[in-house]
Amino acid sequence: MALFYGILIYIYKEIGGHHKEPHIHIKYNEYEAVYNIEGKLLEGILPKKQKKLVEAWIYIHQEELESLWNLMQEQGEFFKIEPLK
Repeated sequence: MALFYGILIYIYKEIGGHHKEPHIHIKYNEYEAVYNIEGKLLEGILPKKQKKLVEAWIYIHQEELESLWNLMQEQGEFFKIEPLK
């Protein structure tokens, strides 16, 4: 879905979802985290710099994330969202 500064952000179709709300998954080296699409950390940890980058990206793309979440859950389709530059 998005890759920038070594941070991978992805979303997938949830069946009987663990988090019970729209969310995204983040991987950075050995770190993993889950954020809701409003930018709240639900699970995991990221280094401070990467955490700020992810939270800024979520803030910038919140409407797209909402659309993407709905599309993934309803149709299993996805689209890419611009990375931070």
